[in-house]
Formats: sequence, C-alpha cells, structure tokens
Amino acid sequence: MSKRIVIALGGNALGNTPYEQLQLVTETAKPIVDLIEQGNEVIIAHGNGPQVGMINLGMSTAAEAKAIKSDMPFPECGAMSQGYIGYHLQNAIGNELAARGLKKEVATVVTQVLVDENDPAFQNPTKPIGAFYDKETAEKIAAEKGYTMVEDAGRGYRQVVPSPKPIDVIEKNTVNALIQSGCVVITVGGGGIPVIRKDGKLYGTPAVIDKDFASAKLAELVKADALVILTAVDRVCINWGKPNQESLSEMTVAEAEKYCEEGHFAPGSMLPKVKAAISFAKAGGSAIIASLENAGAAVKGESGTVVHL
Repeated sequence: MSKRIVIALGGNALGNTPYEQLQLVTETAKPIVDLIEQGNEVIIAHGNGPQVGMINLGMSTAAEAKAIKSDMPFPECGAMSQGYIGYHLQNAIGNELAARGLKKEVATVVTQVLVDENDPAFQNPTKPIGAFYDKETAEKIAAEKGYTMVEDAGRGYRQVVPSPKPIDVIEKNTVNALIQSGCVVITVGGGGIPVIRKDGKLYGTPAVIDKDFASAKLAELVKADALVILTAVDRVCINWGKPNQESLSEMTVAEAEKYCEEGHFAPGSMLPKVKAAISFAKAGGSAIIASLENAGAAVKGESGTVVHL
C-alpha cells in the first residue's frame, strides 16, 4: 500500500562544495526514486548547516573586501541555500525519474517557517553551521567576526547560531496543493527560513531551525504516514562507542525520552533526530531513523529504528 512519506536529508551528507554536492545527489536520488516508483507520495526536506554557514561567511568576507556593498542577512543566506540545494535535488531526482520512464514533476518551494521571537534558543546559540575548523582557526574567526564557535561531536570547531523550534510552515497549503497534484516536493530546506510574526507581517530572523524538527512539523501538517530521518548509520545505538553498544530496531516514545535524558545521543548529531522522531510519533505518525541506502527497507520495516507510542 502506498504511503505519504516525508524524507529528511542531512546537509552534511550533501558534500562540501556545490560540485561535490551535484555528484552526491545523483546517488541520493536513486533510493528516493525507488520509493516513488513503488507508488509512494514523497516529500523531501533537507539540512543546510554546512552550506548556509559557508554562504554567510563568504558574503561577509566579500563585504569586508569591498567586493560587494554589504554582507547578506542570515534569512537571505538560508533562502539562497534552499535555492541551490533544491535545484541540485530536483535536477537529480528529475533525471532519475526520466531514466526510469516515470512522468513526475519535481518542484522546490522556498519555504518560511514560523518561530516564536521569545523562544529561549535566541539567547543560547546551539546549532552548528558551516565548515569544521581546528581550535586555533576557530578562535581567530570568533575574534575577527564575533561568531560563537564550539567543538562539535569530536569533529572540530564550528560556528553556532540560535535554533528556535518550528511552530508552523507558512507555505503548507502550497506544499499540500503540489502533493495533491502528484508533484514530488522539496520543502523546508535547511529547516525553513525562520520568520516571526509582528503586526500581521512576517519578518525573517537570524537563526537556523533544525531540519529534523522542521521535517517533523511538516510531516504532521501534511498528514504524512511516515517521517524518515536519514543519517549515516542504519540504526540508532545506545552506549555508542562502548563495549556494550546496542543498536535498536525500535523504541517507544517513553524509552526514547529516557535514553535522551541519560545522555546516549550527541547534541549535534543523533539527539535532534531522536527528539524529532518523538515529536512526530506523539502526533500519531510512524517515525523512522535509518541510513539513506536503506530508506526503502526502513519504510517496509526491514531496517532502521522505528519510534512509536
């Protein structure tokens, strides 16, 4: 039986340059099109952590060198990342669909996501973006540009920015209309462009919404049957890297919350994925955390970690 599936792709899995990304998404498209070929409605969300940070830093550097007249506000950097990542994904998915003789339109929606201006995240930047640096380089960037730089999951130092929780997806009706028309939709790229509402108007705000939380909110709003959060491992593990490491085929919401409290999941890595899965499971959906290559098997219940009530 066909399902409506929201797939959340990580920004770190898309490569370090536009050229590398364009090559990688050619392979990324194949398991996604497998799901489409099976008759499923597929909606794609993606991260932009490395990309938006690089855009922001590049624009800032160009402004300092007076190559451009001003730097680029952070919401606009997010919109730029949505555009070029979305283009790469729709190009690769469209080509793979055509190669299989499947007639499907693919569209990217530049998407705004509503956040609360009083979200405490604005006082506590935690979301890693941009490239990884050694400690010395990170300290230099922090001193020169005023960025907050932190160590990220043992992989080096990165800039962190506020990461407020998503409240609503502004373009949800547009996304729903495209899904209803049979289109493959790419949306809430990079977690969506964060906007706040004041005096009946929307205003972009400098932050990055975690793409897993935005994907869970989107899945809830479009009444998806499943949220598939893709990562580098086949299944969620507890006691990671220890002799008693254990991979899990399923977790109840209560078990997942307990593991989060016990500190089993890294804040910049698995923790937001598990918390987003909990959120969607509480809304009545089926949340699965799996690797990209096993996405199809995960939807069938043959791989990945299922989080359920």
